[in-house]
Amino acid sequence: MGITSLRAGAAILSSALLLCGCGSNPGIAGGRLHEPAGATGAVEKDAQLEAVCAWMTGCFSSAEQAAADTSFFDVRLRMAPIWSGRGDGCWLYVEQAIAGSEHKPYRQRVYHLTRAGAGAVASAVHELAAPLRFVGAWRDPAILDGLAPDSLHAREGCVIYLEWEPPGRFTGATRGRECLSSLRGASYAVSEVVLTPGAITTWDRGYDDAGRQVWGAERGGYIFRKISSDPRAE
Repeated sequence: MGITSLRAGAAILSSALLLCGCGSNPGIAGGRLHEPAGATGAVEKDAQLEAVCAWMTGCFSSAEQAAADTSFFDVRLRMAPIWSGRGDGCWLYVEQAIAGSEHKPYRQRVYHLTRAGAGAVASAVHELAAPLRFVGAWRDPAILDGLAPDSLHAREGCVIYLEWEPPGRFTGATRGRECLSSLRGASYAVSEVVLTPGAITTWDRGYDDAGRQVWGAERGGYIFRKISSDPRAE
């Protein structure tokens, strides 16, 4: 949904979140998308899972928010599909960096999107061993082809559960105190996400054992506007 070298404002950036093109999604509220009537060999598709994957893929920027409120940084968020040949959901490589320092990302993750029961999609967060080996993999996701999912470190308890909300967004959060965190004296973290075709809003906060907030934004989350569905966009 850590970074110790940036100010507290940057530390709140979500891991959640973290897509294969974007557009309209007929039938999405029911969770299943059928090919048009008359199509031969029509195959059911998981419309919600595909929508979350598509809306999360691309290049995103918080420049607009940073210009309006100096407590937020101008950040670039890039998410690129990887391991497309697998049949166990959608995998995304994720990088976050301060604008102008894209060659030095402060966060690299892999998100795994899967169905989480009727009407929900789970976004699990994984860390990479020696992540600097993969800086810029959003330009060439094939860099990760030799990496196996079982070599990743899953952030247990930090799964974001996204649910569809008409007329056109997914909202979700971590559950309770399950996402452990030791950053700046925290004992657990809470992440909230709002996802639309054109933006991702992420709000991460850390709390101590007494439930006092010890890191993260106090007024709201980072708003990342989608620049392009292509992660390589500048």
